[in-house]
Amino acid sequence: MVEIWGETADGYEPVRAAFERNFQDYGELGAAFALYVRGRKVVDLWGGDARPEVGGRPAPAVAWTADTAQVLRSVTKGCTAATALLLAQRGQLDLDAPVAEYWPEFKAAGKERIQVRWLLSHRAGLPALDVPLRVEDVLAWEPAVAAVAAQAPAWEPGSAHGYHPYTFGWLVGEVVRRVSGRTVGRYFAEEIAQPLGLDLWIGLPTGAAPRVGRLVDLPAPPAAAPAGGLRLRPKRSVTEAYQDQASLTARAFGVVRPALDLNDPAAQAAEIPGANGIGTARSVARFYAALIGAADRHSGPPGQPLPALFTAGTLAEAVGSASDGPDRVLIVNSRFGHGYFRHSSTSPMSSPAAFGHPGRGGALGFADPELGIGFGYVTCGMQPGVTGDIRSRGLIAAVRGCLGVNRG
Repeated sequence: MVEIWGETADGYEPVRAAFERNFQDYGELGAAFALYVRGRKVVDLWGGDARPEVGGRPAPAVAWTADTAQVLRSVTKGCTAATALLLAQRGQLDLDAPVAEYWPEFKAAGKERIQVRWLLSHRAGLPALDVPLRVEDVLAWEPAVAAVAAQAPAWEPGSAHGYHPYTFGWLVGEVVRRVSGRTVGRYFAEEIAQPLGLDLWIGLPTGAAPRVGRLVDLPAPPAAAPAGGLRLRPKRSVTEAYQDQASLTARAFGVVRPALDLNDPAAQAAEIPGANGIGTARSVARFYAALIGAADRHSGPPGQPLPALFTAGTLAEAVGSASDGPDRVLIVNSRFGHGYFRHSSTSPMSSPAAFGHPGRGGALGFADPELGIGFGYVTCGMQPGVTGDIRSRGLIAAVRGCLGVNRG
């Protein structure tokens, strides 16, 4: 029996029960969950092992603590998107402008007309590279952005959408760098994380390394497990796309060869803004709460909500349905605003108003302007899947129940 630590406000006991059930029924090894509701942190839980053994080799147990941070995988994209949208909100970046206006080298291979907003909405046609990157290219940044600048699109830009697993981070991150003069990790730290008091990074500071847990692969839950509507096994067409190394799906997820080891300290210290963000569940929840102005102040009168980081206009850009329908990479239908997944059957959140980003393997962060939610779930155990799994969905169902929202 795993001991669960942390705080749960009155009325949110079912969320704690759902978190415990993830350990009992769904193979959770170590995780944390936090929830803000209308400016108040009402759940802050953690438990299990932060650094489970790898490859069957025994390792001393390292208990998950209040300060344990974890690699977030694609939850990072929500942080990266916020930097671009904040620049646009401040009048420094025009989402309708051609990318090449800020990044002249990008116009190569017929990409002169690609708009900045198409990068954010996965419509640029650049999810894969003809020549995969080496790990050292990714760690150095410049070779990675040069490769995406030179790449020809896989489809007519703007005409369709397909998830950009890695290239999203270099595309958006380089625009941020060209416009602001700062790397995306530095811009996020100085303009968002530090003012909000977040333990959330794109490029891990040296002093934070001892706090970071270890990612390990987990099998999918047993097929007999109650799924609450969740498909525990992917459709055959999806499986075939991942297994066919010539498919756009496999090439998009295989942009780096050999694959990045996100447990490697060098990979954690680099800025890989589509994949290697690191943070606590508390900070992920607080970040999303702050986007909609529903987080308590880091400084100032206790309990006084922050003004929304996003204005109403910027929030409309984030949540507007920019891409909706068949996804050329994920093979299933997907919905995106500008930089964020929208609530859908593929990536369910708390209500149709919600927006956020899952991380491959299980992590999830999102905001719900209608319900006033900032949601953050992080885990060391990576189950198969890109857009969420039964653990986060169980937490969402419990949150909805606590808020009196019907399950439908």
